[in-house]
Amino acid sequence: MAQSTLSIRIDENLKKDFDIMCNNFGMNISTAITIFAKKVVTERKIPFEITSNDDYGFYNEKNQIYLQKSIAELERGEYIVKTIEELEEITANE
Repeated sequence: MAQSTLSIRIDENLKKDFDIMCNNFGMNISTAITIFAKKVVTERKIPFEITSNDDYGFYNEKNQIYLQKSIAELERGEYIVKTIEELEEITANE
């Protein structure tokens, strides 16, 4: 099988810690990255969950509260039709 080189930039301390962990597992960084790549290709997804803990993502607490309130209003039949312009004005004022 032909080999190819992959060059990446990574934080120096993270690389050191990753190298130590790989050595503890009995492999080098190249083997670990190859295992990761094979898993991604085989499963056709990242083999772990990626989440955001910041306050800016779609699933932040403020959005969740607003969505739950909106769903409850919709289920009770309490909804108002608004234009895009009206919605943009509402969100600009929040």
